[in-house]
Amino acid sequence: MGDRYLYVARHAEATEDGTGLTGRGRRQGVLLGRRLRDVPLSVITHGPLPRAAQTAEAVRGELDGVPAMLAEEAGDYVPHIPAAEDLPEEFRELFVPWLAKFSAAEVEHGDTLVKAAMERFTGPVEGDEPRHELLVTHAWLAAWLVRAATDAPAWRWLGLHPGNAALTVIRYSRYRPASLRVYNDMTHLPEDLRWTGFPAELQSV
Repeated sequence: MGDRYLYVARHAEATEDGTGLTGRGRRQGVLLGRRLRDVPLSVITHGPLPRAAQTAEAVRGELDGVPAMLAEEAGDYVPHIPAAEDLPEEFRELFVPWLAKFSAAEVEHGDTLVKAAMERFTGPVEGDEPRHELLVTHAWLAAWLVRAATDAPAWRWLGLHPGNAALTVIRYSRYRPASLRVYNDMTHLPEDLRWTGFPAELQSV
């Protein structure tokens, strides 16, 4: 089995209606692509919504012949709804009302997709050669993948905030636990394009 290097990026900054990227978002996508020029990517996989597809296309435009592929399991959905008793007591007031807004159908849909995503995007790969792949997705799946790679409790995807066009890299090996090699890196973005997608109180300089 070969090592898998999964490069995870939340889509770039989107318009308020979510139908595409802002001008800043298009710049973020291009700069992410330039950051990845020296990475031997085999594929770019993206979710079906326009903001993810347009980010993947902006990245792909800066690379040489890397194919892009759409995958429903790379989309925007809630990956897990913890029971109230599974949350630390001090966070229940924060999270329980927000989680309650998701319908049973949304929860079931998310559970199906996140299982498919874990099967498709994580773990070592067949063969002896390492594989490098980019996943352009949304905040919640990116957070879930980080949670899973670190063996954190299932509820802990809550409170993780991937930035727009920030880069996370996870290595999956047959011989060792998953390794979170890079998390939420924004060094390829100038200061005026960093921290988009974060709550205001979590933004930095």
